[in-house]
Amino acid sequence: MTALLQNVLTAEEIARIGELVTGEDRFEDGKATAGWAAKRVKANEQAKSGPRLDAVRRLVRAALERHELFASYAVPKAVFRILVSRYRPGMEYGLHVDDAIMSGHRADLSFTLFLSDPSSYEGGELVIEAAEGETAIKLEPGQAVVYPTGALHRVAPVASGERLAIVGWVQSLVRRADRREVVFDLDQTIRALHQAKAPQAAIDRLLKTKANLMRQWAEV
Repeated sequence: MTALLQNVLTAEEIARIGELVTGEDRFEDGKATAGWAAKRVKANEQAKSGPRLDAVRRLVRAALERHELFASYAVPKAVFRILVSRYRPGMEYGLHVDDAIMSGHRADLSFTLFLSDPSSYEGGELVIEAAEGETAIKLEPGQAVVYPTGALHRVAPVASGERLAIVGWVQSLVRRADRREVVFDLDQTIRALHQAKAPQAAIDRLLKTKANLMRQWAEV
């Protein structure tokens, strides 16, 4: 199950990130952060480590922390290894799967946060494989997709323009995807009932169920 997140970043935050990463000397070969298998198929650029990338990471973490759907879907314990990726004509990232352990964390979920206007570049879709086939995703600036890290995925070749995006990973408090889905469904139902002004006693029962499931499943 994937989640599409609207309005993760404001227009001002997108502009600020652009200022922080603009410049030819601020990117390096993306293979530097790829595992041995992914190096064979990775052809992109990534923002160099340093104070500017650290500022981007702080901004993105704060944006995700305030996003209700992200919290409900991911049940995050840690958001880590945030990278800024740049694709220019001819660049792509072939089919691969992300590492299970990164930066000392178990990677349960991956996210791509789009920065470039989709009309400004051709190609560059994030393509995720699943049993039902491939899903190609290309979103507006400030929107994001969150998906299971264990999924095979790729970035289609960029034919023209420039694709700028932020990628990162999440360790969830709930390891298993099926259990995260149960918690997500409960949380979304509780929110809907609250908005519909349902009887508080019914909402309290569901809150109790969610809390007790988290006691069983959460890894803190």
